[in-house]
Amino acid sequence: MITKQLKSAIEDIDALVALTKSDIEDIKEAHHDKLNNRLVEKDRLIGSFEHKKTVLNTELLKLTLAHEGKSIDQILSEEEANTLTQFKDKLSSLKAVNKEYAKFVATISEFYNSLIDKMFTLEGNGYEKNTLRPATLFMVSA
Repeated sequence: MITKQLKSAIEDIDALVALTKSDIEDIKEAHHDKLNNRLVEKDRLIGSFEHKKTVLNTELLKLTLAHEGKSIDQILSEEEANTLTQFKDKLSSLKAVNKEYAKFVATISEFYNSLIDKMFTLEGNGYEKNTLRPATLFMVSA
């Protein structure tokens, strides 16, 4: 049961890594419409992974409670331990890819925010909400 759940979760992680790498390439090429098309699939995979992780946590907790005083390495079979190690490695690679993706997203976000700040002048003071001054909305000079 544990090995099956781990392998299934690893498949989800592999798919998420592949989609995120595609997202990074599309950001580099400014194909932002393709990013939106993958959001539904990524959300589905994340939900699937979270469910599998919850099931895994429950199963591992049952095992540790049934074998009090033993470490998880002593409880799991060799195949289960190897699959768990692979699972941890895949999680690390997903984290690395997501970190790279976040850098691109933050850079693009900062670019658009600075562009908006340059295009529109905001007025506000203190704790009040900033609002656009009507005169700054695209004045055209002929």
